[in-house]
Amino acid sequence: MLLALDTSAGSSAAIVDPGGAVRAERTLRDSRRHAEAIGDLLREVLTDAGLRPSHITGVAIGVGPGPFTGLRVGIAAGRVFALGAGARLLPVVSHDALALEWHERHDGPLTVTTDARRRERYRSEYAGLDADGLPIRSSGPVLVPLAELADDDARWDAEWVSAAFVGRWAARALAAGRDLPAADALYLRSPDVTVSAANSGARPVGR
Repeated sequence: MLLALDTSAGSSAAIVDPGGAVRAERTLRDSRRHAEAIGDLLREVLTDAGLRPSHITGVAIGVGPGPFTGLRVGIAAGRVFALGAGARLLPVVSHDALALEWHERHDGPLTVTTDARRRERYRSEYAGLDADGLPIRSSGPVLVPLAELADDDARWDAEWVSAAFVGRWAARALAAGRDLPAADALYLRSPDVTVSAANSGARPVGR
């Protein structure tokens, strides 16, 4: 059984079996409550599927692109769960999961975008599915100004990422013996909040 998590846009958790069937999924589409939500979502999908952590053999995690704070919550949760359960970590580019979801209903080329804030979007382009049923990413992910995006029928401005499709992508990749992407987060730019130079050398209170 696979546990799938994604916090690149909203927070989502799912249980997917090796054949790609979704046993449970819970999603919170709020893009700013990842840390509060992910633990509850994880427990809820395990309960919904009637599973214990020991039943999980792989943890599929969406590695972005996404904003720094939200994205690292899901990746950290996935890493910790995989370590505790002795499960394999299965990184998935979040846009690839979106492309898989889109191509289950549509044919042809696709441009996926997700919110990067600051009037920018993360963008990836796809050229359909390959022989293994996985999306063919032809470019991206890249960070682009919203004004530079072409407005056409092949563009999907996704508001959240379904963990079910993160898990389904991982299940198909494993079945096909495909190489998985690196487990590094795709931030594409620096965090929105940084420590100022004036405070970088401050000592902790009480020292």
